Amino acid sequence: MRKGKLIQVIAYLFLAGLVLRFITGVHLPAVVVVLLILLVLLFTGSKKKGAKKEDQLPNLTKSKEEHYETIGMSDQEIDFFRDTMNTTKKQIVQLQENMNASTKLRAIDLRNDTLRVSKALFKELVKDPKKLHLANHFLYTHLPNLVDLTSKYLEIDDHEIKNKQTYEKLEESAQIIDQVSKLIKKDYEQFVADDLEDLDVEISVAKNSLKRDNESSNNQ
Repeated sequence: MRKGKLIQVIAYLFLAGLVLRFITGVHLPAVVVVLLILLVLLFTGSKKKGAKKEDQLPNLTKSKEEHYETIGMSDQEIDFFRDTMNTTKKQIVQLQENMNASTKLRAIDLRNDTLRVSKALFKELVKDPKKLHLANHFLYTHLPNLVDLTSKYLEIDDHEIKNKQTYEKLEESAQIIDQVSKLIKKDYEQFVADDLEDLDVEISVAKNSLKRDNESSNNQ
């Protein structure tokens, strides 16, 4: 509680004590006033905690903690990663609500697999937190922008009366949303590109091994 608010509460309590003393003729001991102050502080503190509950990070499970430690993440890196992913998860949930709230936005989502790609990239990051920096554009630009754009689109689309300019703005917004959705798909493709290259190498090695085995069998 801020200092000014605390002083205000104390003043009200003392005023209430004076009024009670004037009405009943009974003097309230200082200890009663202190107890009342403590009760008010506890009540306001619990309200404040309840208001921020939804912003709190989920509890860190033992398995995830061990996973982070195994790959060499420091406490600061773990906190930053979890905070970033918590924000990203909320943005994806909001984007899903936005996309499902409009036929036009649903069509854009289906055309670009926006939600599916966003969730897939989220899962890839959870599996390999050390690659967080490879998803900078997705995390800090494309996804937040798309959430803002779709929210604004729905706000304008919800106008009861629309004129020519309104429809033009909606169409322009839809085009931008489609373009940003394509960028998110590109973000995912770039993020998993190394995995695909690794797979190509493994396939090439396996083919060469099979070829040698076949040649060896034929020579026998």
